[in-house]
Amino acid sequence: MISGITAIVGRPNVGKSTIFNRIIGERKSIVEDTPGVTRDRIYAKGEWLTKEFRIIDTGGIQLDNQPFKEEIQMQVEIAMEEADSIIFVVNGRDGVTKDDEYIASLLRKTNKPIILAVNKIDDTQLQGDIYEFYSLGIGDPIAVSGVHGIGIGDILDEIINSFENVKHKDYEEMTKFCVIGRPNVGKSSLVNAILNQDRVIVSNIEGTTRDAIDTPFKQNDKNYVVIDTAGIRKRGKIYENIEKYSILRAMSAIERSDVVLVVLDGESGIREQDKHVAGFAHEAGKGVIIVYNKWDVVEKDEMTMNKVEKLIRSEFQYLAYAPITFVSALKKQRIQTLLPLIDEVHDHTLLRIPTNVINEVILDAQLVTPPPSHKGVKLKIYYVSQVSVGPPTFVLFVNDPELLHFSYRRFLENRLREAFDFSGTTIHIIARARER
Repeated sequence: MISGITAIVGRPNVGKSTIFNRIIGERKSIVEDTPGVTRDRIYAKGEWLTKEFRIIDTGGIQLDNQPFKEEIQMQVEIAMEEADSIIFVVNGRDGVTKDDEYIASLLRKTNKPIILAVNKIDDTQLQGDIYEFYSLGIGDPIAVSGVHGIGIGDILDEIINSFENVKHKDYEEMTKFCVIGRPNVGKSSLVNAILNQDRVIVSNIEGTTRDAIDTPFKQNDKNYVVIDTAGIRKRGKIYENIEKYSILRAMSAIERSDVVLVVLDGESGIREQDKHVAGFAHEAGKGVIIVYNKWDVVEKDEMTMNKVEKLIRSEFQYLAYAPITFVSALKKQRIQTLLPLIDEVHDHTLLRIPTNVINEVILDAQLVTPPPSHKGVKLKIYYVSQVSVGPPTFVLFVNDPELLHFSYRRFLENRLREAFDFSGTTIHIIARARER
């Protein structure tokens, strides 16, 4: 569960992105290098003291032909609207500037926790320079060096403390799913078709849906929550003033969901941006269903569906595990197949396999294809344990984790998928050295 969202603001060249990178660097997590998955460095997940949070680097926002003051104001507006707390970065070597005072005056109106980071305090002799920043009326300044990592732990402590009063919508005993995709692929129409009522504004103008909308509903004695999201736009258009960071809302919706419906447009076909959007769901480790919408307008024969499915598989190789369904939200064709499929995928994300059964499968896999060797040292897998679900995560206890090549990891994943039904969900495989 994401504890909250924090945003970094401040005038240019005070070191916002350096601090952002330092905070992300504190994370201890799996980094997956998967072809076709695009990462955007403007936002990321951080982790501190076992608590995860999302962080926005407003320093990455580039606005052409905009006065400097308006650029700063937009950054602060984004932070005010989207974040639960704000990191205000100033340059300790420059002292308090008029721009710092202007930003501080905006931040004081937010009524949100503000963390004042005085950056570029690279040695103890400069510690005394931070006290003049009390004049900003923000609170206690924290001496930081983004370059050297000084004070980052203190910042992280304050970030976690700032989320104490953050309240999350919690839908216990309900299946949560969200609908994502680039603008105008029919997400809102799909939500309406699932709900069988017009609960979300539908328009063919791109970007009509600006917010993530939660709609709890019940069908066949089962409780669901559908989360509609604003369309995720291409990077160059994300930061237009009217967008107000809809991409972050989509990310938040994904985080709160059990299953993600990735909607493709059957009328305009697959675009590069579709891969970018789908990558968010894959990286989050959620259940994924690919929904090919507007199937009613596609000219087709008895071979069309197979051809489109092959095309989707070739374009979304990293989503080979995701089922594909063809629907028409407008005509409400095949909509009735979605909820049973969502239930099925959700069940697969929660699938837990007995330890003895997993070890039998992995042992058989090693007999079929022995583990590889590197510089004369052979990988030895002693035993396997499933440590979590949502997504199913397995730990291999081995002689040397470095010997588990990605190709053999993929082979083991395929064997697990052959033995158990994990369709619709990612599988995480982690190698750890066995303690002696």
